[in-house]
Amino acid sequence: MRHVSDASGNSLVPFVRDMVEPDAMIHTDGWSGYNDLPRCGYERKKVALSDSGDPAHVSLPGVHRIASLFKRWMLGTHQGSFDPEHLQAYLEEFTFRFNRRTSRSRGLVFQRLIEQSVATGPIHDAKVTHGFSW
Repeated sequence: MRHVSDASGNSLVPFVRDMVEPDAMIHTDGWSGYNDLPRCGYERKKVALSDSGDPAHVSLPGVHRIASLFKRWMLGTHQGSFDPEHLQAYLEEFTFRFNRRTSRSRGLVFQRLIEQSVATGPIHDAKVTHGFSW
């Protein structure tokens, strides 16, 4: 997950290009910020939520599940008190936890965390404040 500054095509398309292999099928809602994806080599399947008759959580369940879980995690863990300046760091922690939610061995999760911390170079204040530099 990555924090993008706004929902414009100038922010969304570079994010998709960084995260998704070319020629992939991208499922989106009808938002115009995604209109340039086909010109960048992606196939876009647009789900117009207003035309479908289904609520958004039915048409795009994965997106809404993640967003809902993230909001619940932020409210529960941080009690609704968080600094937007740290949003990228919160997204990274949530992603780490979410990707390991079904791990059968909590010790292995801790071992992976230690391995990643050893493999990572020094972390300075700017990275802690603003998250990983994408």
